[in-house]
Amino acid sequence: MELLFLGTGSGVPAKHRNLSSIVLKLLDERNSMWMFDCGESTQQQILNTTVKPRKIEKIFLTHMHGDHIFGLPGLLSSRAFQGGDTPLTIYGPKGIKQYVMMSLKLSQSHLRYGIHYVEIDEDGMIFEDDQFLVTAKRLQHGIPSYGYRIVEKDRKGELMADKLQQLGVPFGPLYGKLKKGETIRLEDGQEIDGRDFIGPMQKGRIVTILGDTKFSEKSIELAEDSDILVHESTFMHKDKDLAYRYNHSTNVEAATVAKKAGAEKLLLTHISARYLYADSKQMEKSARQLFENTFIMNDFTEVSIPLKNEER
Repeated sequence: MELLFLGTGSGVPAKHRNLSSIVLKLLDERNSMWMFDCGESTQQQILNTTVKPRKIEKIFLTHMHGDHIFGLPGLLSSRAFQGGDTPLTIYGPKGIKQYVMMSLKLSQSHLRYGIHYVEIDEDGMIFEDDQFLVTAKRLQHGIPSYGYRIVEKDRKGELMADKLQQLGVPFGPLYGKLKKGETIRLEDGQEIDGRDFIGPMQKGRIVTILGDTKFSEKSIELAEDSDILVHESTFMHKDKDLAYRYNHSTNVEAATVAKKAGAEKLLLTHISARYLYADSKQMEKSARQLFENTFIMNDFTEVSIPLKNEER
């Protein structure tokens, strides 16, 4: 599981930062990718990465401001040209379906795949399967803006193949039975209980990705015990009056959310174009005074989210 930042700017594009878009790469987990927001030129950014649009199975939009959605019609059209024929689900505030359908209709774009829309109008779970659970909560912005909490469900531990080989268990179908916790009998009469050869439970990871927002208690709720918290940091704390006026957060407010939520790592994004490289490093430094494990994100930064073993 990795997070790839395609765009880390806010409002308008800058030479050093494109507009908001993040890809959660789940290639090992489900051979697919999830996208969060799709600012202008997102598909151009993708050309500089290994992301394949046909692998994107879900797109989550935090809100309807242009710097988060103007790249969507182009990406959807290109996906059809690039071998994408599997269905896609788009999650977002009310109005996202109308925006996409009207854009495709007026541009006479014809997709070879179906789109399922999930429009959010209240807090709660929006997706669940045997691997993941995703919940959304409305934050505090000028228009409806949502944060997403992605919870990976705990997984069974790995089969201790090296120990089984030492006992002379031949590789093949027997390993599958042992992985299920079944008991097998070898040709020499030895019985082996699969439950004794399964490693510690692998605790699922938690990733929280927030849309544009002022400081909000719901941000803390969504980010509770997260392995990764992605929080907007449009302004430096010295410009907190501007942040409040435009319904955004400062770097220090983001660090406060991470600390209160007990998050493990804070990733700052959605940086105003007014700040150059030196400013962004100062933004990171001052946030670290409150929450040490803070990192400023740049376009094309990729962050790995490793599994953690936990005894059950």
